[in-house]
Amino acid sequence: MPRFHVITFGCQMNSHDSARMAETLSQAGYEEASGLDSADVVVLNTCSVREKAEQKLRSEVGRLALRKAERPGMILAVAGCVAQQEGEKLLRQMPDVDVVVGPDNIAELPLLVADAEAGVPPQVRTVFDLDAPRFLQAAPRPGRVEPTAYVTIMKGCNERCSFCIVPTTRGPERYRPSAEIVEEIARLVDAGVREVTLLGQTVNSYTDPSRALPPAPLAGEGVKRWGARARGDETEFPALLRAIAERVPGLLRLRYTSPHPRHLTPALVQTHRDLPVLARHVHLPVQSGSDRMLKRMIRRYDVAEYHERVGLLREEVPGVTLSTDVIVGFSGEGRGDFESTLELLARVRFSGVFAFKYSVRPKTPAEHLPDDVPEAEKEARLAAVLELTERIRREHLGSLVGSRAEVLVEGPGKTGGYTGRTERNEIVHFASAEDPTGTVLPVEITRAFKNSLEGRLPEGLRVPTRERASSPERRSLPVI
Repeated sequence: MPRFHVITFGCQMNSHDSARMAETLSQAGYEEASGLDSADVVVLNTCSVREKAEQKLRSEVGRLALRKAERPGMILAVAGCVAQQEGEKLLRQMPDVDVVVGPDNIAELPLLVADAEAGVPPQVRTVFDLDAPRFLQAAPRPGRVEPTAYVTIMKGCNERCSFCIVPTTRGPERYRPSAEIVEEIARLVDAGVREVTLLGQTVNSYTDPSRALPPAPLAGEGVKRWGARARGDETEFPALLRAIAERVPGLLRLRYTSPHPRHLTPALVQTHRDLPVLARHVHLPVQSGSDRMLKRMIRRYDVAEYHERVGLLREEVPGVTLSTDVIVGFSGEGRGDFESTLELLARVRFSGVFAFKYSVRPKTPAEHLPDDVPEAEKEARLAAVLELTERIRREHLGSLVGSRAEVLVEGPGKTGGYTGRTERNEIVHFASAEDPTGTVLPVEITRAFKNSLEGRLPEGLRVPTRERASSPERRSLPVI
C-alpha cells in the first residue's frame, strides 16, 4: 500500500486542509507514513500570505527533488494557496512537481496522484467551486481524535484589503449551511473532541445560505451605533454561535479565527457575554494604528471605531484577552504613522501580537503602490513592535502568578509533563502522574515564562483520564 506524508505551511486553515487531504488519501487506499523517509507521496500544502512562505516552498521542493532522484516513482504534489496563485507556472519553474492542486480541489487529490503514478504528465487543478461550494467534513474515529479540532464555516474573502492576496488564492466568500456545521461539530464531540475552533478568512462575516437561523439578540444594533456606513457589518455569525452552543451541549469550548473588526457588533459582543462555551479570547487583526494607513490598506474602519468595539467587548466580557496582527512598513508609512501603531498597541495591551514586515504580494491592489520604506527601517520598526508587545505580554503573564485557571489539556509537553490552554488562551505547563489529555483541570499558576505559564494541580485533586489519540505525526512548518 503506497504511503503519503503531508507537510503544512501557514495558518490554521491550511492545517485544517491538510487534515482533509490526509483523510481523502486514506479513504482512497493510501496509508499515512510515519515520516518523510517512508513516504511514496509527499504533499506540500502551501501558504502565500508572506513572501517568505513562497521561499520556503522553493527550498523544500529543491530538497525533495534530491530525495525524489534517489527514489524513482515518488510523487510530489503542491497544494494550497501558492498552488492556486501560480498554477501552471509552478510546473515550469519546478519540473519535479507532479501535481498542483488548489484549496477547492482537495477532493480530486487522490485521482490526480493515481494519474501521476500511472505515468500521466503533471496536472494542475485550481478551479474555484463558486456555483456549488464544497466543504470537506472531518471523518473522526472515536478514541483516535485530538482534544481540539478545526471546523470550516466559510471560505474566501470579499474585503479586498489592498495588501492581501487571499481573495486571489481563496476566491470570494462562500458559506456553509448552519445545519451542516452543527452536525460536524456534534460528530467531533461524540468522537472525543472537547474544543472546536471555527475557521474562515473573515469568519465573523458568516451568513447562513440555508436561512435557517433565527436572529440573534441585538442584531442590527451596529447600524444604530456606528451609522449608515456600518449597515453591512451585521452578520449571522452570532446566531450560528448560539445554535452551536444550544445543539451541541457536550462541547466544552468554542473559539473562532480570524474575525474582521467591523463585524464585532453589539450582537456578537452580547453573544460572548451570554455563552459560557465561548472562550474569553478574541484574535482581532488591526494591521495599523494610523487612520491614514488603514484607509490605504482598505480596512474599512478607523482607529476610534476599533477602540470603541474593543471597549464594548471588554465592558461586557471582563477579563477577555485580545491578540492581533500588525504590518509594519506598508507603502507610505511614515514615522508618525508607525508611532500611532505603537500607541494603539500600548493602549489596547494585546496578550499576543503577530507582527510582520510588509512584502508586496502579486495580484493585490498594493502591488501598484511604491514599497517605499527601506528594509532597514522595516527591521527597526518590527523590532520596536516586538519589544513593546513582549513587555506587555510578560507583564500580563506575570500578573497571573498565584491565580487559578481552568486548563483544557491538549497533551504531553515538549519537555515533559502536560500542556494546555486557558479559556483566555494562555499556555500552561504542569506535571501530572496520570494522563489528563482532553480534560479540563483547575491549575494553580506558579511561574511565568516569556510566552507561557507553569502551574501545579491542587493537592488531592482526582485527575480524570481519557484515551489519547494515536496517529502518525505530521510535520508542520508554521509561517504565522
